[in-house]
Order: sequence, then structure tokens, then C-alpha cells
Amino acid sequence: MTEIPRTPCVSDGGFRRLIPRSLLWAFVAALGVRLAVGCFTFHGFMDPGRQHWEFGFEMGQIARSIVTGHGFGNPYRANTGPTATIPPLFPYLFAGVFAVFGVFTKSAAMTMIGLDSLFSSLTCIPIYFAAKRSFGPRQAVWAAWIWAFYPYSIYFAAGEMWDRCLGALLVTLVFLMALRLENSSGIGGWLGVGFVAGVAALVNPVVLGVLPFLAGWACWRLHRQEKKWGVQAGAMALVIIVVISPWLIRNYRVFHEPVFLKDNFWLEFSIGNVGNTLHWWNGSIHPTNTTAEMEEYQTLGELGYMAEKRSEGLTYVEAHPGIFLWRSVRRFIYVWTGFWSLNREYLREEPLDPLNIFFCSTFTFLALAGMRWAMRQAPQTTWPYVLMLFLFPLVYYITHPEIEYRHPIDPEIVILASCAIVSWLPGFRSASPAARPEQLASRRP
Repeated sequence: MTEIPRTPCVSDGGFRRLIPRSLLWAFVAALGVRLAVGCFTFHGFMDPGRQHWEFGFEMGQIARSIVTGHGFGNPYRANTGPTATIPPLFPYLFAGVFAVFGVFTKSAAMTMIGLDSLFSSLTCIPIYFAAKRSFGPRQAVWAAWIWAFYPYSIYFAAGEMWDRCLGALLVTLVFLMALRLENSSGIGGWLGVGFVAGVAALVNPVVLGVLPFLAGWACWRLHRQEKKWGVQAGAMALVIIVVISPWLIRNYRVFHEPVFLKDNFWLEFSIGNVGNTLHWWNGSIHPTNTTAEMEEYQTLGELGYMAEKRSEGLTYVEAHPGIFLWRSVRRFIYVWTGFWSLNREYLREEPLDPLNIFFCSTFTFLALAGMRWAMRQAPQTTWPYVLMLFLFPLVYYITHPEIEYRHPIDPEIVILASCAIVSWLPGFRSASPAARPEQLASRRP
């Protein structure tokens, strides 16, 4: 028999060039670890108390409302009507799982854990390629494998039913694509960033606070190369508007006034500031914890309730500006170290905080060490990472911090940590990352 020749485009060598073996194994290890942990955690979501509140919290309640014919609403275990407290993408994904596997069933729980584990594991891929582009292949391999066993990414995949993992994946994709814009004078790459950023905003709107600065960095790099960037940036912004506009239109039709992506900022602001003495948030003024707050929410309606929280929060800050500033400092410290208090009463509420302090502080230290190394080797390459780490958490310094709020920038933290680790390895010789195309062109005779 005549042997059929293998097609070059699908050869093993071609696949390995596209997806390196080390990255493939990091993805497999990441998925395996998360699914294994999920086998032990999904039982915790099956508690029927408080109307299955532990099964996804607001996400699960909105998903149930969708599949039972009540629309996108009712986030707080009561019939409160339409809502915009949560962006739409993940609740609709949740509702799809409920529609197939049943509402609050064991199969639905295992499916959601599986999806979160998949999203978290796939994040290895943009981490690898971002690190490789910025700092080199050795750092890329380390970053992918660190992410595979990164404690927070495992926990958010197997220990929560929320949008943390999908949000981190999409934000990291936006970051990777934005890194490539510095050499992209064509419009295609900018349109791609706009589309992915619009989708990411429907999961976590905070990404839109960082994107203008990443795009500005790319525009400045193109300007230095005497390349055009104005039309490309405008096209990116237009695509974002197109992607998010159906949700904005829905909000206007439902609430009869503009609502941009989500409307609960002032609730979160009040929770983190009003009457807060022990914890980083005051659960007694949240509708899920207090009957009086729920009644007020139902009486005023969602936008009226949020307006009341705006007045309450601003009044408190105006009366106690010093307390607000001090808490903002404490929130900054918490985001980067995990430390809030060692008070015994607080630790009874947060018994895992000592372990969290260790992991959070360790990776912050490694990221800063890696940033220091990277700024010495290639500052232009490092600035996008600085922008991400500086800008993304700003809103949480004035509202309230939770360690999961930092998760969308954990991939950049891991990449910088890998730079620090690789720079300390025996035999590693510091060298600048691979030269950019414009640098190579300038060196040609």
C-alpha cells in the first residue's frame, strides 16, 4: 500500500510551534488540579438554605429568574424585579446551564465548576504568550506553570460560582492583544481588541477603566514609529460601543433612564464606608442581610435604592473625611497584602486571613521584584504591566476590597513574579527581551 503523506499544516511540529508542549502540559495540569479540587467542593453549593443562596449568590438567583420566565432580575432572594447590579454575560451563561441541567441541581453545580475550571486553565495560554512577547520564553514557561498551581486561581475555579475565572481570562486576552497594538498600524488588531474588550466589559466593566491607557501606550509607541493610530483607536472604541450597546439599550428600556453596564456602585461604596468599624465591608446595610434594607429596596425600586445609598455614602464621607482617607489606605494595603486586622473578632469571621496574608504578600513581593528587574531590562515593555497593576484596583480603594477583585490582574502579577524567579535562577544571564521589529530594522545595514 502507498503511504499517504502527512499534511504539513497539521504536523506535530507545526502544532508544537503553535502550542508548545510545555504550555499544553501546563494547561492539562491546571485543568486536572481544578477539577480534582472541585470534586470536594461542589457539595458546599448544594445547601438549600436561604433559597440556595450559596449556589452562585446573585448570579444563581438571576439565572433562576431567567429560566423561570421572570427575566434578568431578582438578585437578592426576593421578587424585586429587573436588575442591572450584575453585567449580563455570566448570568446568562449560568442560566444556560440551569436550562440544560436543572435549577440548583448537582449536575448544574458540577458543570459550573467545570466551566470555571476550564476558563481558569485556558488563562495559561494568554499568560504564556504575553510573557513570551514581553520578557522571553523562559519566563513564559514559568508563568504558565505558576498559574497552573496558583492558589487563588484554583480557589476561584473550584470554590466559587462567580465570574472571576471568565473575567480573568477575558481581561488577560485584552491585555495580550493590546501588547500587540504597538506594532499594528492596520485596523484588524484594533477591531479585535475592541470586540474582546466589549465582551470583557459585559463580565467586568472595570476593564474599560484600564483599556484607554493601554491603547494610549500603543498609540504613543506607533507615534514614535511615525505610524498612524487615530483611525485605529477610533474604530476600537466604536466596536466596544457596538458590543455593549444591546445591554445599554435594555437598561434604558427597563429603567427609563441611562444605566451604564451596572448600577450598584453606590451600594458598594456605602457598604465599604458607612458605619464600618471592624470589617472591610458592612454587611448590615446590604439587602441580603437585613430585612429593613430589603424592604427599602423593594419600596424604592433598584434605582431609587441606589440613589438613597449614594446620598447615605456621600453624607457619611462628608462628615468623616479622615475616616474615609484612612480606610482607603487600609484598603490599598489589603489589596496588596491581604492584611486588614488581627482583631480576634475579625479573625473569627475571616479565619483564613493569615494564610491569605502569606500568599498575597508573597506574590506582591515577587511581582514588585520582577517589575524592578523588567524596568531595568526593558522599560517600554514593562509599562503596560505597571498600568494594569496601578489602574485596575483604583475603584476598590474607595469602595471595599475583596481578594477576588484583584483576580483579573493576577495573570500580570504571575508574569512579573516569573521574571523575578527566573532572574534568580543559577546561571541566568540578564538580557533584554527579544528586540522589537522596529529595533531590528534600525540595526540592519
